Amino acid sequence: MRRYAGDEVQHVIVIGGIEAPRRRRLGAAKPRRANAEGKPVEVTRATVIGAEPLGEPEAADLWLARATGEESEAVTIRALELLNRAVAGHRVAAADPWIADADPSRALVWRVGYGTGEQVADGDWEAARELPLPSRSRWATDPRERVAAMLSGRDVALACEELALRARADLAHGRGREAALQASIALEAALAELEGWREDAVLTARLDELAEHREPVAAAAREALAGGLQPETLTAVETALGRLEAALRARSAASGGS
Repeated sequence: MRRYAGDEVQHVIVIGGIEAPRRRRLGAAKPRRANAEGKPVEVTRATVIGAEPLGEPEAADLWLARATGEESEAVTIRALELLNRAVAGHRVAAADPWIADADPSRALVWRVGYGTGEQVADGDWEAARELPLPSRSRWATDPRERVAAMLSGRDVALACEELALRARADLAHGRGREAALQASIALEAALAELEGWREDAVLTARLDELAEHREPVAAAAREALAGGLQPETLTAVETALGRLEAALRARSAASGGS
């Protein structure tokens, strides 16, 4: 991975398949030999490798201590952003909308470590530490109650909710231009769709608040169409998206869906 053509290599991404034993639920009976559940399953191993050498073993150990300690969040977010840059490239090149972003909360294991070039390319390490799997839930409530409400016709999924989720995913994976464009249409859809709940005092205040973000988000979308986004513009998009998500949670609560 390079920042632009002709640049020095910044990172190397290695994608490979390995076999792993199929997991069984605790207390479940051992599958019979003819049952396919007893066979190993193929899993994907993705390794994001920094191209800059870490130096002597002592320096590498200090880096590993920071990368699994005070800097663990920044290191893992950056690695996931780079991995999903590759995934997004494959999705576009293959013209396949079903290829989803990598989700660390669905991983079997998440490690940070160091080793020689050949070692890490083969999924091996000189030293490594396992990190706890991150949580991706942004909701304070269990979603099952609202799912039941939607399936029974007592609630409905709004178009702006799906659009807001796409904008959030773009932000999380470093796709600022796409996030600005998605947030712009999500905000416009929300202002139209949530109008039906204006009789609720809480939603009235939320709608008035969202209207104040309309022009900054629209300006961000125009900037995205013209090229890259300035950091302050991206901050405005993230702020507006956060308020939109809060309004959608309030709408769901007002509807009794969660």
